[in-house]
Amino acid sequence: MKGASVYPNDRTYSPDHEWLMEGTPARVGITSFAATSLDEAVYVELPEVGSTVTAGVACGEIESVKSVSDLVAPASGTVVAVNEAVIDDPKLVTDDPHGEGWLYEIDTTAVTDGLMDGSAYEAFLADQQ
Repeated sequence: MKGASVYPNDRTYSPDHEWLMEGTPARVGITSFAATSLDEAVYVELPEVGSTVTAGVACGEIESVKSVSDLVAPASGTVVAVNEAVIDDPKLVTDDPHGEGWLYEIDTTAVTDGLMDGSAYEAFLADQQ
């Protein structure tokens, strides 16, 4: 569909190419831009349940056939769940980054300044090229 955003507005996006779907708990994943850049994920390291993540700080990584990328937390809080499916099948992260490829959930204490809605994130990407 022409003009439709590939970045749903039910979440916000960081300049580090992670998304945050606020709620109780908040869900975190990588954007389709990041997934395309990685190509095919082969290994995912996620923060442990019960650990604390800090907005703007690396808390895990994704290894692909092309590179290794840090996961940078878009919000601070306590990790309450991880997506075991992506640990077992890392390709889910790059095949369905906005759906079944979500990474972890947190009880948020603070959200990173500068998170963008879908349209602003698309404009951000256009400015990067």
